[in-house]
Amino acid sequence: MAQGGAQSLAQMLRVLVVLALVAGAATGLWLLRPVPSYSSDDVTAGSPFDVTFRVENKDPWFPLANLKISCVLAHVRGEPIAPTLVEATNVRLAADGAAGLEPGESGTFTCPFLAFLEHQTKDDPGVATRAEIYFRSDYDLPRLGWFRLSDDSARFFLDTRLLPPRWVRKRH
Repeated sequence: MAQGGAQSLAQMLRVLVVLALVAGAATGLWLLRPVPSYSSDDVTAGSPFDVTFRVENKDPWFPLANLKISCVLAHVRGEPIAPTLVEATNVRLAADGAAGLEPGESGTFTCPFLAFLEHQTKDDPGVATRAEIYFRSDYDLPRLGWFRLSDDSARFFLDTRLLPPRWVRKRH
């Protein structure tokens, strides 16, 4: 009876090791997935809610295929605006007509927040003192076009200490 119990325990340990290896491999592959990187071009004039942002694929191996970018206005001052998702406009990727970014390529886009805010607030949205945004990307998993990934970027806040105000990555 003791021998049967030992065999069952050994078999259970083998199953646990195999499951741990599969989970480790899946985690490793997940960490290798390409993730878009975002930055804000400097605002030279006008409203910070009508600026150009840059998206870049810093992954050295995998493309961001069928990339779709949305902008999320997470917070504006004390306005009672729920987080609002709007599709990015003026999306210009590295190659004309491209639907994604190859490794090392970058593109630009704008977030049409100004038109949205003009309908929501009575004050001039161009002089907001506190605001937070982030970007949501949807793209195909490399080599498996049937599986879409979604990624939320780090948050950006409107730094009004700079003149003109600029979007700056939020530090945690």
